[in-house]
Amino acid sequence: MKHISYVEIESLNQNELLSILNKESVRKHLVSHDRFDEDLLENWVAGKVIVNSTKGCKVKGIKVNEAVAGWCGIQFENGSFELAIVLDEKYWGIGVRVFKDVMAWATELGHSKVVLHLLNTRPEYKFLKTKACRVYESTMFGQKYISYELRVPSA
Repeated sequence: MKHISYVEIESLNQNELLSILNKESVRKHLVSHDRFDEDLLENWVAGKVIVNSTKGCKVKGIKVNEAVAGWCGIQFENGSFELAIVLDEKYWGIGVRVFKDVMAWATELGHSKVVLHLLNTRPEYKFLKTKACRVYESTMFGQKYISYELRVPSA
C-alpha cells in the first residue's frame, strides 16, 4: 500500500523535485517553460509558498512512502481557482487519489467550482468528464487545453 503524504512544498528534497519537473515525460504535459536549474526552482518554489498563503489557495508537495512524488494544489490563475497535479511518471497511478484529496481541500476552502486545465494532447478522461459541469477548450500561454469546470461538493 502506498502511503501518500502532503507536505510543505519547500520541505521537499529540491534535487528530487528538480529531477521530476525536468523529466520529458512530465514536461510534455505542462505549460511550455525553460528547464529548471537550482535558481529557477528556488524562485518557483518561493512563488508556490506565496500562493499557498493566499486566501482560497493551497499548494503542497506530495510524498509516497517518503519519496518525492510531485506537487499539487489549488491556485488562482486566469480568473478562477484551478487544480494542479504534477506527478513523476512512476506515480501516475495515484492521480485519482490525489485528485480526490485536492477536491476535498476545495470543499474545506469553501469553493463552489474549480477548473482543471489539461493540455489538449492528453487523452480525454471519462472520469473527469462525468464530474464536470462544463468541458471546454481554452487557450493559455499560447497552448490549447481541455478545461474541466468541476462543481465542488459542499461540506
